[in-house]
Amino acid sequence: MATQQPAAEILNLSGVSRGFNKSQGELMVLDDVNLQLREGEIVGLLGRSGSGKSTLLRIIAGLIQPSEGDVRYRGAPLTGPAKGVAMVFQTFALFPWLTVLQNVEAGLEALGVPARDRRERALAAIDLIGLDGFENAYPRELSGGMRQRVGFARALVVDPTLLLMDEPFSALDVLTAETLRTDLLDLWTEGRLPIKSVLIVTHNIEEAVFMCDRILLLSSNPGRVAAEIKVPFPHPRDRLDPAFRRLVDEIYAKMTARADAAAAPRTGWVLGSWLPHVSTNLMAGLIETLAAAPYHGKADLPEIARSLHLEVDDLFPVAEVLQNLGFAELREGDILLTAAAKVFADHGTQARKLQFADHLLRTVPLAARIKKVLNERPGHRAPRVRFEQELEDFLSDSAAQETLDAVINWGRYAEIFSYNDQAETFSLEDVEA
Repeated sequence: MATQQPAAEILNLSGVSRGFNKSQGELMVLDDVNLQLREGEIVGLLGRSGSGKSTLLRIIAGLIQPSEGDVRYRGAPLTGPAKGVAMVFQTFALFPWLTVLQNVEAGLEALGVPARDRRERALAAIDLIGLDGFENAYPRELSGGMRQRVGFARALVVDPTLLLMDEPFSALDVLTAETLRTDLLDLWTEGRLPIKSVLIVTHNIEEAVFMCDRILLLSSNPGRVAAEIKVPFPHPRDRLDPAFRRLVDEIYAKMTARADAAAAPRTGWVLGSWLPHVSTNLMAGLIETLAAAPYHGKADLPEIARSLHLEVDDLFPVAEVLQNLGFAELREGDILLTAAAKVFADHGTQARKLQFADHLLRTVPLAARIKKVLNERPGHRAPRVRFEQELEDFLSDSAAQETLDAVINWGRYAEIFSYNDQAETFSLEDVEA
């Protein structure tokens, strides 16, 4: 009996890292990432914010270079954008002054394809992706789903071997995203797409299980491949199939287990930690939901995500912030309220603020630092840049800004300080602006 030959390798990443230098040492975004992609498979990169998913995709696209490691496309070193690699972005990224046909032709024109061939290939791609009849429409005339179809047509018209997708459905409403996913999978399973393999970045666990043959889970800060999960179900897949739901639950449990292992100690984050900008309304809302029936303080994360229509990037940051503030615990795919959270749920507004202030000052060193500096200064004021520069010794500029914005939001709610956005100045609550 002849043995089946493995599918040809399209992409190989070995020991890929990406970082940049800060005054406190190199800040790593990706660390020692290994990844292989073969013909005939859709592979998902699944991770939370800070896992470097989009950075990794841009390295594979040849848009940026890794700090270390080897990237090979079809056996050859990748040193820049490669022929046969196309990308679909999260935002539609269309030229608003061009028609659908002209937008799809743009990539071919850049490649020097003759006008007649360009038009024929563009019309065929438009027809394939379901936009026949809209060739002369402008982006402003199209819905979000139709604009994203133009993005797909523009990627497919160059006959790519590898299609990279960076959260291509996240800007769409639920029904539109589902229709576009299903249409794309139908074209893939029917062999009507020119592409040999697909790599999709997502933060939606159900989307990954619905579309992918393999899923790579990325840890955060820095991004590493923490686990590889094979999806055994043939297409088309049924989201209501118990086996489908079990796999979704297992992935939630794996991601929660890693979050629990990597979480800061209960005494709080360190000063240079990145903090997600989670609103206090979301924190209070999740506590109230979990404290009430039918959960009574404990819930399965996939179940609570479905009931609240939240995805990984929405739910996990709220759960992890509550955990590090001492209001929740994460255990094997479950979230449990602590005794402090149950008290919080029963409190009125002012009592909640006082309790939150106590937890904030004990567990978030940046909040305590701002409060201490304001107390020590004669005028009880301090400029934003004073704390932003301190954070930039440890974090990227954007991460430092996000972290400070998060603490500003939390500190205002807790009434431990005021912040004037126009003057970009902190002050104590009892000092007039």
